[in-house]
Amino acid sequence: MATGKEKLSQDLAILEAMASEMEDYLKSDVLFWRMMKGNMPMLTLGGYLVREHRLLALRHLLDESEQARLDAAVTRFNQALVERIVRFEQKAHQELEARIRQWSEYLRDLEGDSKAAAVNYETAAETRTMIAALAHRLQMAPYQLQPRVPEQVELLDRKLRRRWQPGDFIWPDEWRPAYPETEYWWLYGRPK
Repeated sequence: MATGKEKLSQDLAILEAMASEMEDYLKSDVLFWRMMKGNMPMLTLGGYLVREHRLLALRHLLDESEQARLDAAVTRFNQALVERIVRFEQKAHQELEARIRQWSEYLRDLEGDSKAAAVNYETAAETRTMIAALAHRLQMAPYQLQPRVPEQVELLDRKLRRRWQPGDFIWPDEWRPAYPETEYWWLYGRPK
């Protein structure tokens, strides 16, 4: 099993690949983009933003060359957005709706078969974290977050809180500083 540092190195390689294809992705009409480099996850804005957040928050765990690669990838991403602000916002809202549906389905499954759904919680929690990353970016100028999104997310959070068992951080311990418990409570415990 990979350590938190090894997973960060993998995240950096994925972030670089995503940044290199971001311009073409934003021009496209697809929401989930198959990247040119093999063995990579699908390119989505949520996937990019969740990795960017983690890597920037934990950059002290990266060596100097990795930090330079991170900075170059973030710059490339930001350059891809320069002429595509509206396109970014449209895709981000589309993905946010898709991620909210995905999270809602997971919570529905949790109610139906809690043991099976709870086994996959670490993976499912990534969806909730992508929702947070997308919403956070859309709250920054020049973007706008649709007013109903926070209400939808709060409703889903209440569903999870009814079954919530606080506990240990579910991802690698080295990542804890990137995800304070007050803001990312769903990463500190599991559904019961």
